[in-house]
Amino acid sequence: MTAILGGGLGGLSTGYYLLKNNMNSNNNLKLFLLEATNYCGGWIKSIRTKDYVFEQGPRTIRPKGLTGLNTLNMMQDLGLSEHIAPIKSDHPAANIRMIYVRNNLHTLPSNLMSVFTKSQPFSKPLIYALFNDIKSPYKILPDDSIYNFVERRFGKEIADYAISPMICGICAGDAKEISVKFLMKTLFEYEQNHGGVIKGLFKSFLKPKSDTDLDLSELAKKAQEEKWNVYTIKGGLETFPDTLQNHLIENNVNVSLNTKVNEIEFVDSSSVVLKQANGETHTANHVYSSIPAYALANLVKKQHPRLAQTLSDIPFVTVGIVNLYFDKDEPLIQPAFGFLVPPIENSPILGVVFDSCCIPDQKGTVLTVMLGGKWYKEKFGENATEKMLLEVALKEIVKILDIKIDPTAYHVNILKQCIPQYVIGHYERVAKIREYIASNNLPISLVGCSYDGVGINDVIYSAKQQVEENPCLQG
Repeated sequence: MTAILGGGLGGLSTGYYLLKNNMNSNNNLKLFLLEATNYCGGWIKSIRTKDYVFEQGPRTIRPKGLTGLNTLNMMQDLGLSEHIAPIKSDHPAANIRMIYVRNNLHTLPSNLMSVFTKSQPFSKPLIYALFNDIKSPYKILPDDSIYNFVERRFGKEIADYAISPMICGICAGDAKEISVKFLMKTLFEYEQNHGGVIKGLFKSFLKPKSDTDLDLSELAKKAQEEKWNVYTIKGGLETFPDTLQNHLIENNVNVSLNTKVNEIEFVDSSSVVLKQANGETHTANHVYSSIPAYALANLVKKQHPRLAQTLSDIPFVTVGIVNLYFDKDEPLIQPAFGFLVPPIENSPILGVVFDSCCIPDQKGTVLTVMLGGKWYKEKFGENATEKMLLEVALKEIVKILDIKIDPTAYHVNILKQCIPQYVIGHYERVAKIREYIASNNLPISLVGCSYDGVGINDVIYSAKQQVEENPCLQG
């Protein structure tokens, strides 16, 4: 008997891969999933109407790289190919991304020629950043913040106006705290091994390219051929976890909602008991935990306080989401993906996504304002209300986008402790957690955004890897 703890995308994907691997073996898989809330899907949640879709969490998926292609394989296998809406490389949402600096919106460079041209807010053409890398000294470091690394290699302006807002958009975090290995592990290794990024790039060109062993689906091949930038699902991204959940149920996985576990007891290396507050228990040979690290810490602290402490050391941030719908025939914004606000601007918002440009079948103008993140408590205090966030969002929309009419519809959500922060030392911390589990022969595997990446593709691929690393534990 195998248990999955948590019905977010990590838990659902774990169930998918356990079923998939079981089809190729003779194991008699008995699998159950426990979810504390009344729905599966985690932070992926869509509000659908005939006129608009409000996305409460992620709204698009990147098709690039091994993890992106792996997700597309899953999409096709689940029968979602016909529901996918791609944004190709020539679409405004793919090549027009802006930042708000000194009371103005600036379009970031998006092609090779633009790096040779001076564009605000940068004081020089971006090609000068490459010269900075060539002439700059380097430090031997086990890890560093992504801000420090970029400032050292490419200059302060790149760190302030390119990397810092990008980190806000990806994980609502502070680039001065986030590990360089979060997004730039390879570039950091170039610096550490070769003295600079450009030097490392040149040497990497001389090495033979290693092919992945991933067999591409027709959908994945299509994404490559048509040069998709990102994609979403018609009718809302929530269709994805809904389809995954139905797939599990159709394959005899027992999915239990409103089932909150408050303690995990490890009996031995092949027996674990999941205890509920009402006294009910669930026994399994192995458990895959997809819940946040801080939540898992509370469940294991009685038996394994050291493990609980290390899990608790992974910080999380809260993000406010304000969705706005304006029922006007003429667009209120220029076609673009949206804009981000660098932390140096000291703004109450992280950025705005132009959903009516990114998501199909939207009428009027649809925007999503993101607030808080690393600075949530600083900007809004301990007891921020949805009304407060709405007022701030509308004020910033008037100031930045000059939209002075009231929205026809809106929705505000406060996503508490929703995104983990991969601060300096994160990957060493995760290795320490997994080493503790291995050395104590605990029958548990860790999946989800707390450990191996915060994006949708990362979470899915993490589930795939953890299932493949424990093939003998599925029966």
